[in-house]
Amino acid sequence: MIIGKSTIAVVGLGMLAAGFALGGPVAISEARAEAADRVFEVRTYTAQPGKFNAMKARFREHIVPSMFPKYGMTLIGFWTAADVPLSENTLVYVLAHPSREAARKNWEAFRAGPERTKVWAETEKDGPINLKVESIFVNPIDFSPIK
Repeated sequence: MIIGKSTIAVVGLGMLAAGFALGGPVAISEARAEAADRVFEVRTYTAQPGKFNAMKARFREHIVPSMFPKYGMTLIGFWTAADVPLSENTLVYVLAHPSREAARKNWEAFRAGPERTKVWAETEKDGPINLKVESIFVNPIDFSPIK
């Protein structure tokens, strides 16, 4: 069966009218963890050879459940690279902070905290875990679904 342009137009207009009748136009839902007045920090960690599982364990068991919340860091998400070779040693996560200044203070407190010193001593008894740590701050733009 061949559908003509006029049929498609009528169906489209009918769908549009039905949408308005049911409460207005459909909007794209936005994922909002908090208020729009914040900055995001994208951090990329590269593990030392053979230390990727230890890196993930340190985040899973220590940093995420107790240290991030304690120091005012809002975790947005964690990822590993999808493809080899980065999938074997690279971890990426995003934090939200109220401001760059708040982020600086959060990290200073985190680094000076006694829990961090203890966790690093325990988890690095066989050598350092991190080969490289990179951080960039990003701001959502007007069409970003997360703000």
